[in-house]
Amino acid sequence: MADGGADSSNLFVIFGITGDLARKMTFRALYRLESRKLLDCPILGVASDDISVEDLVDRARGAINDAGEKIDDEVFGRLAERLDYIHGDVTDDQLYHQLAEMIGSDYRPLFYLEMPPALFAPIVENLAKVGLLERARVAVEKPFGHDLDSARELNTRLRAVLEEDQILRVDHFLGKQPVVELEYLRFANQALAAVWDRHSVAEIHITMAENFGVEDRGKFYDAVGALRDVVQNHLLQVLAVVAMEPPVGSSADDLNDKRAEVYRAMPALDPEHCVRGQYDGYTDVPGVAKDSQTETYIALRTEIDNWRWAGVPIFLRAGKGLPERVTEVRLFLRKVPGLSFLPQRRPAEPNQLVLRIDPDPGMRLQLSAQVGDKWRDVHLDSSFAADLGEPEAPYEVLFHAALTGDRQLFARIDSIEQTWRIVQPLLDKPCEIHDYERGSWGPEAADSLMRGHHHWHEPWMPRATQDAE
Repeated sequence: MADGGADSSNLFVIFGITGDLARKMTFRALYRLESRKLLDCPILGVASDDISVEDLVDRARGAINDAGEKIDDEVFGRLAERLDYIHGDVTDDQLYHQLAEMIGSDYRPLFYLEMPPALFAPIVENLAKVGLLERARVAVEKPFGHDLDSARELNTRLRAVLEEDQILRVDHFLGKQPVVELEYLRFANQALAAVWDRHSVAEIHITMAENFGVEDRGKFYDAVGALRDVVQNHLLQVLAVVAMEPPVGSSADDLNDKRAEVYRAMPALDPEHCVRGQYDGYTDVPGVAKDSQTETYIALRTEIDNWRWAGVPIFLRAGKGLPERVTEVRLFLRKVPGLSFLPQRRPAEPNQLVLRIDPDPGMRLQLSAQVGDKWRDVHLDSSFAADLGEPEAPYEVLFHAALTGDRQLFARIDSIEQTWRIVQPLLDKPCEIHDYERGSWGPEAADSLMRGHHHWHEPWMPRATQDAE
């Protein structure tokens, strides 16, 4: 069996392989890697369900089909041959002795924990007790802690049995094509690099909108909320890629150093510059407390106090129950001086650069053109799928990186601690919560953040979505 390189893992062990994440993302990503011939190791699933390997294979086929993939039987057959399964209680020592017997000493395993965060440390500590970590890497899904203190405590427990370069902290946004490619877009194109600073950029807006509610995740979500669920991780990770300086080299530490610099230059969030919301009917969701004060929407203002971005206000918003499912970065460029030869001296809207992360990743440049004696907005749009080909799915990217030991797409502990530091004041002193109608763009109070600034813009949606409206 090919190892794929001296530092590559030659066994993929997935804890929680019968769970929701595996059904929605994992099996599809494994199938796509198999179709590209980028899988070359056995896959061992671990979960509490008492099922057979054949049952697991059936679940994998169903999950891949449900994800919209057209299944090639030859490709799926190769994937099925890789699958093995062991069931047990992850809190039971006996499971780990069975794993040690199955794995032996010939493998360099990647342990991927698709499990509740409270189980990360106990699982890793049990793997250490049976001697399975010496040549291993361990990947853990976000959230990494629920506040600054718990993140530090979790890291202390993991570092007691693992080196830093053995730990892969997963945020699937770092595997999304536009986020991966933004570094190249920014620094390899003079047209963008020349305007990517405080001299040209007036404001930065980042939106993550979801057109669905909490659904069947009420108990989980009510203990988390939008700030912990997406701002501390997804949106701040995206902001770091938008704002960072060019790395001095191509190593994972070179890239992570620049992300961490962004966070260190950011002040802790001010509750006075925050608006929280909760959509109508949220407290009727099973598992949600009737008197819940958990936010399903949050909007906030922040800044980066460094040479490149000093004085540029940054607005983040995220919410459930909004009109669209879309994530975008929008840069508002500074307006040009008045033009005396036109009756209407200034464009109503400034130039804007929009990077749509999801769905249908792409980039839009909004310019102003003259029509008669008036200004008109002109949009120059690029769909990455149309221009560059269908992108790899985030977990496809992250699994391959984890298996080959490429740590560039995984968060480092100093960045995680900094992001918790940034949001901690809003956890300690949550701002007032406002009701909003499901299907709206959030509470009206969010508009108060924008006084003296550009208003919230409805996100740029794919043409197929716009045409259907």
